[in-house]
Amino acid sequence: MLIKKLIALAAVLLAGSAAFSQIHKTESSDSLRPSHSYNLNPVVVTGSGHHQRLKSTATPVHVLSAQEISNQGITTFDQALMHIMPQVAMAPSSMGSFLRLNGLAGKYILILVNGQKLSGDISNNIDLNRINMARVKRIEVLDGAASSLYGSDAIAGVINIITDQPTAADGSLISVTSDTKVSGKGVFTENATLDIYKNGFGSYTSFAHEQADSYRNNDLEYVKGSDTETQQSIAPLFTGYHSNLVAQKFTFAPNEHLALNAGLDYSYKMTDRPETAPAGPTGGTDYEMRYKGFRWNVGGIYKFDAKNSLQADFTTDRFRYGKEYDVETKDFPVGAYIQSKKQRTMEGNLKSILHLVPAGAGGDATTVVGAHWRKDNLTATSGDIDQSAYTLAAYAQHEQRFLVGSGSVTATAGLRYNYHETFGSHLTPKATLMYSLGHVNLRATYSAGFRAPGLDELYYHYFSVNRGKAQISFGNRDLKPEKSNYFSLNAEYRTQTVAVSLTGYLNRINDMVVKQNIDIDDATRTMLMGEFPEMTQEQADKMVSYARYQNSDKGDVKGVQLNVSANLFSGFNLSANYAYTYARSKAGDEWSVLERSIRHAATVAANYHHAWRGYRLNVNLNGRLQSKTYYGGSYENAPGFGVWNINTTHTLDLVKWAVIEPSLGLDNIFNRVDKRIDSSTRKYALYSPGRMLVVGLKVKLL
Repeated sequence: MLIKKLIALAAVLLAGSAAFSQIHKTESSDSLRPSHSYNLNPVVVTGSGHHQRLKSTATPVHVLSAQEISNQGITTFDQALMHIMPQVAMAPSSMGSFLRLNGLAGKYILILVNGQKLSGDISNNIDLNRINMARVKRIEVLDGAASSLYGSDAIAGVINIITDQPTAADGSLISVTSDTKVSGKGVFTENATLDIYKNGFGSYTSFAHEQADSYRNNDLEYVKGSDTETQQSIAPLFTGYHSNLVAQKFTFAPNEHLALNAGLDYSYKMTDRPETAPAGPTGGTDYEMRYKGFRWNVGGIYKFDAKNSLQADFTTDRFRYGKEYDVETKDFPVGAYIQSKKQRTMEGNLKSILHLVPAGAGGDATTVVGAHWRKDNLTATSGDIDQSAYTLAAYAQHEQRFLVGSGSVTATAGLRYNYHETFGSHLTPKATLMYSLGHVNLRATYSAGFRAPGLDELYYHYFSVNRGKAQISFGNRDLKPEKSNYFSLNAEYRTQTVAVSLTGYLNRINDMVVKQNIDIDDATRTMLMGEFPEMTQEQADKMVSYARYQNSDKGDVKGVQLNVSANLFSGFNLSANYAYTYARSKAGDEWSVLERSIRHAATVAANYHHAWRGYRLNVNLNGRLQSKTYYGGSYENAPGFGVWNINTTHTLDLVKWAVIEPSLGLDNIFNRVDKRIDSSTRKYALYSPGRMLVVGLKVKLL
């Protein structure tokens, strides 16, 4: 069925392309042509807050380009990070992807789109389906604390998605792109764009659809309390879903000094899980999780000259989710929607980038100063919350380069003042030092991190029933902010053909906010029934503990990263990345490994490309290898694995106004599958259903 859809879509696009045959070709199709080498020194912005070459930034940044994403046949954001960056780990579920960066959970990771925070979380996990992969130009990952520039949440690091809005040298552009992928287990993705650019005005429209079926790799589960007795289950290992995203952006640049933009996007996602069957196997659900997001922003930048600018932007982000029933129950009919959580974030930014020392005067300098306002609102029916909090901040960062003999020294000092409505004032400094000599860079970094507890962690008053078992969580208004100190040393050798980078780091976090289970006695049980009158006596009698947010003592993450990229010869590129992470936390006098952390992980990618007149071939082999995943507590660790994928793309320049690029690939070549029997103490790290054929078609009309 999906193959038929793909063929039908191709036919429609090819038939419709005739309408574009009279359009003057204003932009080359280079974006679809594999280049002879990867750019090992791209422009980045996340590390320093202003654009500069990767080799010149004093703070190490990992860059994932649109070219690498395309070569590997990647269509989703989580695949993009997992395939190429070993320090990132994912665990999909109905409550969103459990994202980890260097062993730390999603709430410590700040996700930005063009420098603006992406809000709306599900159990502290951002809904990654809201990221528009059709527009990704590059993804920049900054490890470690970055609160001096980016404020709260940037303790584990920052992931900044930079999007692309194409223009044309002669001032006129119309292009239509469709990118489709189909695979096993109902996987189907479609990204479509329409770009119009004329005399400084740009209109960029995009649509993205993703869907996948639920599945499990073993139909059995252990009966609760038994290590030998099994029963049939349909509870998914991977939760199926379908999602849509529609986005529109307008840009206007009336002259070389001023550029304005305004955009909005709407996202919708629904899980597709097996339904409850009273006489069938266990594991079905009465409802699906439904998520909606709406985000809009306006902004602009005024360039006084090539090196000095002032920019401002304002963003509103709304996100909500809840339960939509597809099975009739005694309380809810089919189609009933019960909202669980609604969030709204508003923020405004004002930033100026100034080059105060002219180049050639013994060095140069860049100063970044800015102000930031943000307000978070949370309404949670299930958690009995209707609260808000605002944050005000001002920051400054100065970067100075000095010439020292045949080399140079670049020093950076930054400081952010944060005022939080609940937690008052905090300062987060940053200092870096880089020595450059020829192709060699040596870097040292110190930065402070800060995270204000979320409104749910402060105010939750949560009661739910899951499979007949009552669950209760309380917020804690006495929580303290989480703070961190991050230190790193980096050595790098970078040319146009080879890049090698070695980084060692230490990230220490104080007052980590965790959910602690508190044992229940008779007096506590009576208190809980008073707090939640809807709880039955039977449910109360079965409870042995409830959860409350607390500050634990501290966290400690140590690690080493090795990154190697090389354009070995014309048409062949190789990259290899390795991450060692030792992540743990201390509560009282006891140290324990952080949940879902991975000690060793590596990614490898080999890419070959060649062109023969109107045909270009690209072959990409990539693999991810990782050791066991630690879960701690009563859970057993998940075993390590190695998964390899191959993707081939075949670019056809049939006519001047059309480029067609079919692709064919194989995911999980060696059919690695975790088929362990499910149990109440068993979790997973490998979610692949096994070897799958992947077929794609990309069409661009100009």
